[in-house]
Amino acid sequence: MTLTPDQIPVIAGVGEITERSKDFGPEFEPLALMAQAAKRADAEARGLLSQIDSLDIVGLVSWRYENPTAQLCERLGVSPTRAVYGDVGGESPIRFLHEAAQRIARGQSSVALIVGAEAQYAVNNAKRANADLPWTPYATQAPRFKRAADYVHPLAIKMGVAWPVNVYPFYEVGAAHAWGQTPEQTLRETGEIWSAYSKVAARNPYAWLPKVLTPEDVTTPTADNRFISWPYTKRMVANPNVNQGAAVIITSLAKARAAGIPDDQLVFIGLGAFANERRDWLARTDYTHSAAQQAVLETLANQIAQNDHDSFDALELYSCFPIVPKLARRTLNLAPSTEPTVTGGLSFFGAPLNNHMTHAACAMVRRIRESASTGLLYGQGEFVTKHYGLIIGREPMSADITIDARVQEKATPLLGNAYPIDETPNGTATLETFTVVYDHEGKATHAVILAKTETGARTVARSSQPDEIAFLTAPQSFPVGTTGRITTGADGLPEWRHHG
Repeated sequence: MTLTPDQIPVIAGVGEITERSKDFGPEFEPLALMAQAAKRADAEARGLLSQIDSLDIVGLVSWRYENPTAQLCERLGVSPTRAVYGDVGGESPIRFLHEAAQRIARGQSSVALIVGAEAQYAVNNAKRANADLPWTPYATQAPRFKRAADYVHPLAIKMGVAWPVNVYPFYEVGAAHAWGQTPEQTLRETGEIWSAYSKVAARNPYAWLPKVLTPEDVTTPTADNRFISWPYTKRMVANPNVNQGAAVIITSLAKARAAGIPDDQLVFIGLGAFANERRDWLARTDYTHSAAQQAVLETLANQIAQNDHDSFDALELYSCFPIVPKLARRTLNLAPSTEPTVTGGLSFFGAPLNNHMTHAACAMVRRIRESASTGLLYGQGEFVTKHYGLIIGREPMSADITIDARVQEKATPLLGNAYPIDETPNGTATLETFTVVYDHEGKATHAVILAKTETGARTVARSSQPDEIAFLTAPQSFPVGTTGRITTGADGLPEWRHHG
């Protein structure tokens, strides 16, 4: 499909705001941060904000509004014909950017704004001060988002592994064992890649923690870097305790030029791709890779190759937990020295819940304006569940960006069969993967084991025995494949004990 200048989508302006003050006045609420970010984007877009006909707000977590789209439009003085409040998911900003570009390419839109913000840092400061927030009233009756934990199997909830911080370690252990790594080697790789993220954060003026960390700073457990869920320490996980906002204005090439925006400021939007894993992570075939991630990244890498590029010049590989960029860089066959981020990642740049990838888009735009030809924005959501990638670059893309971005047909054959779940196991089972959950003092409370029973079902069991936890976390090797016995504890929950 050949597009005219009126249909070629470009990013015309980006804006970000990071507020590190411990204050929590009205200027720190998410609506205010979004408005400031949008106005900063408009300063680049030469006043196009007043002409937006499409608005996407990234789903908010730190504060709940009665009608966030109407409330933001009132602050900005705009009246878009389409105004949508997004759902939960770290990949959602990439979807909003891509769909906005597709609407422009199809002639359905002229100017679009994608914006989001979080102010969890301010919320927490107000709680510590025992103070009421002088913000727009909290909408207690507004519908609650369905979140990732709403899709967790009841047995996982009972075992205390209902949140991403407890589930991603299952992939970390399973994949590292499949790659032939020892726990020591796994931590070394984590330290190196997370140190690389911190180096980028250190030169990003919008990063929450702009400080270079060594691999040892990342991996060494201390009072300030306690274990959260083995093998992850505090510095390895996303940091949502931030005040940050970001906005992107998208329009057509013709309209951008008519507004007087110079060509060297414009960034073109290309092909996108998305696919999903089974939502119930407990029923998945294994925890060594992501078929949906593979389908998305291979599709986009092939598109780059068709445009005579060896690889992407700049990357944002989603980094809520180390296993995500580890899997991605293996799928993309990247050298270990490849810089994986333009922001600094969710641990160091900051993790404004669903909105990190809006910031990533802003940082990628700046990188392309400076030097890069093509960039990959890759986000994911829930429990390694939802995957979305998008190519942006200095020149228009040859691919037809109006085509359906779903590549599920490539992922589904790789998903394998769903496993039945045994909620009341009893007898011998084989360990697939595991984690150890820690309290706020950094003390291990219990291990959670995923195991296969002799009937071929999957189950979840626990152990709070110190010797069992020491066996599981020994640095020499992962105990994947170990057999053990599962019995029913006094509270009716499955208990694990390895043979030996």
